[in-house]
Amino acid sequence: MQSPARRTVVEVRVELKPGVMDAEAESVLRSLGLLGIGPVARVRTAKVFSLEFDDVEPSKAEALAREAVDRLLANPVIHKVALSRVPH
Repeated sequence: MQSPARRTVVEVRVELKPGVMDAEAESVLRSLGLLGIGPVARVRTAKVFSLEFDDVEPSKAEALAREAVDRLLANPVIHKVALSRVPH
């Protein structure tokens, strides 16, 4: 019987750095005010990517996730990134 694949999940959170205009967050903030929801002082948006790796050591999965960030998921000039391993 074949053993089940070992899966490592790395969550990548990408958000704009302070000082970079977040038009979507500004729109949500205005809309919340118009709906009477508040007072909300600030809204920030972020994208979260969940990368699932099978049969890869956790350290290798994190290195691959970092490569994905560097090559595709974020622009270091405007984004800040947080990586975290998700228990599975």
